[in-house]
Amino acid sequence: MLASSGINFATRQVGNVTKPTVVISKDGDKVVVKTFSTFRNTELSSKLGEEFDEITADDRKVKSIFTMEGDKFVHVQKWDGKESKFEREIKDGKMVMTLTCQGVQAVRKYEKA
Repeated sequence: MLASSGINFATRQVGNVTKPTVVISKDGDKVVVKTFSTFRNTELSSKLGEEFDEITADDRKVKSIFTMEGDKFVHVQKWDGKESKFEREIKDGKMVMTLTCQGVQAVRKYEKA
């Protein structure tokens, strides 16, 4: 999955064993996504439907947008003709994130701390 994004081997190895904590909240009319891990901490903040510049945890410069698709919180990143799509939804009390990039899909489940 990560290879399809163009992420180098060493960074993929770290990402495969990292267990991040993700906090999604609202600050006024903005959605805030904070990710904490032993690799790197990130914080994103934007209004739904408004494109913003993002520097990813692996230092890619992307154009991003947050939207809602039904009950799914969607985060799309675009760079160098590529696109990744993160779909987050609550299922059985867990947040399930489905990541799709270049025709490859991965699923990660998060449990409440």
